[in-house]
Amino acid sequence: MEHLKAFDDEINAFLDYMFGPRDSRVRGWFMLDSYLPTFVLTVIYLLSIWLGNKYMKNRPAFSLRGILTLYNLGITLLSAYMLVELILSSWEGGYNLQCQDLTSAGEGDIRVAKVLWWYYFSKLVEFLDTIFFVLRKKTNQITFLHVYHHASMFNIWWCVLNWIPCGQSFFGPTLNSFIHILMYSYYGLSVFPSMHKYLWWKKYLTQAQLVQFLLTITHTLSAVVKPCGFPFGCLIFQSSYMMTLVVLFLNFYVQTYRKKPMKRDMQELPAGKEVRNGFSKACFAEVNGVISKKAQ
Repeated sequence: MEHLKAFDDEINAFLDYMFGPRDSRVRGWFMLDSYLPTFVLTVIYLLSIWLGNKYMKNRPAFSLRGILTLYNLGITLLSAYMLVELILSSWEGGYNLQCQDLTSAGEGDIRVAKVLWWYYFSKLVEFLDTIFFVLRKKTNQITFLHVYHHASMFNIWWCVLNWIPCGQSFFGPTLNSFIHILMYSYYGLSVFPSMHKYLWWKKYLTQAQLVQFLLTITHTLSAVVKPCGFPFGCLIFQSSYMMTLVVLFLNFYVQTYRKKPMKRDMQELPAGKEVRNGFSKACFAEVNGVISKKAQ
């Protein structure tokens, strides 16, 4: 235990040296004073993917319908709470949409920080997205984009909560909470076969995510153009990170909705089948609660 404590102290001392003094308003908040819990949970997450896939290799997939229904409902409700509370707290604090500093809103800043803690914690809960993919043997869903996005967000938001827990940081989570209401509602509804015919809008979720990233980049850079005291380095880092997500999500969108479906469906199209907009009516199938273009 003494070695672990020494290691923890060294990590936190290094982070304090790199980023400077932490925001005193969040001292003592659950999981924030030390980076070690966030780091260890991320390592466990990555190991769970690797070991879980090995364990499930020769075993039948789990259905998890009831668990998935409750999980998606829970994340949807949490996202709705965060969306409403971020709007109300930023309004109460008189936040400037173009650029908002870290201290001028007083109690409004504390209220925003409390919501953003839940946003940070939700990134830990969302590790279950991947664990459920492993247990259901949906290995095609466990892409580099998926793992990178989940693992990095949890760690980045630990840093955000410690150094920039309010102010300009509010905008991205507000948009993301709205997107997650749509996304986890979709996932929850897809559990029920009777709802599949209404879930034609999956690709528009990816489009909405791309718009979200672009709006966040625009909002972040607006504080570079007209500074208000928000740390410049944090603005550049956030913009750069969001650009990596734009590139990865755009690649995912092109590969999923532009190239592969067209090529595969045209190759597998049976003779005499009616074709509209490049696809056969028969090429749309609903599998395991996820709508995909697939001919079998």
